[in-house]
Amino acid sequence: MRVGSLNLASGRDASGRSVEAATLTSVVAELGVDVLALQEVDVDQPRSHGVHQPAVVAEALGAADWRFAPTLAGTPDPFASWSRLHPVLDQGALTGPHYGIALVSRLPVRRWHVLHLDPGPLKLPLVAPDPRTGARKLWWFPDEPRAAVAAELDGLTVVGTHLSFSAPSAARQLRRVHRWVADLPGPVVVAGDLNLGGSLSALVTGGRRLVAERTWPAPDPKVQFDHVLSLHGARGSDPEVRQLPFGDHRLVAVTVGR
Repeated sequence: MRVGSLNLASGRDASGRSVEAATLTSVVAELGVDVLALQEVDVDQPRSHGVHQPAVVAEALGAADWRFAPTLAGTPDPFASWSRLHPVLDQGALTGPHYGIALVSRLPVRRWHVLHLDPGPLKLPLVAPDPRTGARKLWWFPDEPRAAVAAELDGLTVVGTHLSFSAPSAARQLRRVHRWVADLPGPVVVAGDLNLGGSLSALVTGGRRLVAERTWPAPDPKVQFDHVLSLHGARGSDPEVRQLPFGDHRLVAVTVGR
């Protein structure tokens, strides 16, 4: 099966505006993946036209099953006006602005699982527009709670996740995911924005990168943050890294087998 990962960045394009649902649909429909892990996904957010992005992606892929794991209620911003959530798995019942990760599968899913990951203690410095004035300034963004979603498929378990922007916290979270999947049917692959450059994710887990190419920032990648990582024996072929019209990371995809 073809497994991919994409940091959607709320569907923002090069101008910083989120694309409409029609653009999201047309691009996703051409990805050629069976399972897609999504990060930085919006639901009912004004900044992304109120689109339920996991549902739009699922329909575009012709998904047999999908789940959204919200980690925040509200809109991520430097004012921490949002509320932290312990993720539950949603399939379209939520109302109001939410933000998190999603896992979408064109193949039947036998069982779903979700894992809460505590945020790191650090703040991330970013230059971004002030939503009140439009002026660009330096912000210190608090870390967010994180999550991992696992889908048990026929012969493979796929885990989607988005780890902390702080490498030490991301490494701690990835070790937590590694312990968690030990009780799930193997082989297992972890797909997502791990925020661990290059081979660090493999060193932390003893796993194997099935894609090894730079992914961020999308226009001119300097580092690989986005991975499909084999933990329990899965093999990969035909790896691909592709820039899309939205998202600040490149898509990664690989065909996974035993």
